[in-house]
Parts: sequence; C-alpha cells; structure tokens
Amino acid sequence: MGNSIDITSNSPDETIGFGRSLGSKLKGGEVIAICGPLGSGKTHLIKGIAAGAGAKDHEHVNSPTFVIVNEYAGRLDIYHIDAYRLNSVAEFEMLGFDDFCYPQSVVLIEWADKIESALQGIDCIRIELEHAGHTKRKIHVENTSEYIAR
Repeated sequence: MGNSIDITSNSPDETIGFGRSLGSKLKGGEVIAICGPLGSGKTHLIKGIAAGAGAKDHEHVNSPTFVIVNEYAGRLDIYHIDAYRLNSVAEFEMLGFDDFCYPQSVVLIEWADKIESALQGIDCIRIELEHAGHTKRKIHVENTSEYIAR
C-alpha cells in the first residue's frame, strides 16, 4: 500500500464510473475511509464501488444515515457505514466494526473523518472528495495497493 491516485470527475456519472472501476479491482479485506463535505459525491462514489464489486442491488445504494450500516451482497460482502450521525468513536466501535472486517468483505466508511481515531493502526485506503465546480469534483485516493492504482 502507499500509492495514490488523483482524478477530476466532471459529473455524478463520472464519479460513479470511477467508483465502479475501483470496486472491480477490490479483492476483499479492504477498508475504505471516504471523506468530503456535503454534496461532494461520497454516495455516488460508493454506489459505483458497490456496482464494481458486484453488488446485486447497487441501484439501491444510498447513505445509511439513519440505519448507520447498509450491507450489499455480491462478489464480496460490502458494508457501507455512515458515520455522519455518530456522536463518538465509542458509538462507532459499538457497531461491531471488527466483525465487518474479514477477507471476503469490503468496508466503506462515509464521513470517516468523524471516527478517524478508531481507524488508527488499520491499513485503510483513504479517499477525499472536494467540490471543484457545480458538478465537478476532485478525488484523491491515498494508501492504495498497486493492484488498485493500475
């Protein structure tokens, strides 16, 4: 791990497409911390990652803001955690995060910056999204494996 990727997405469809490409390369066992302000495309990216990882119901991917965790079945077990409404790292840990991490799973954490200290010591991929215009987004991926960076 340690490679980085920088791209510019010009639309939500391009963000989904980048996520789909990323998701298709995942092997399982990855934890992906996704950060960015409101409306920066985090959920579109996750929708694409889920599709690329073979989620059967990827059209129904949405932010699990009120349920906190959504699970999508596919080629890999995908856990989509939304930390937006969590008030503490302890709440995050009570979700059973460790139970979601195993070789055939991918854990996607939206608003990961809210629970950053809980991810210390975990070799996770970090994705930052930022506004670069009305529909344009800058996407920075760091600490990714060679098989993903290709």
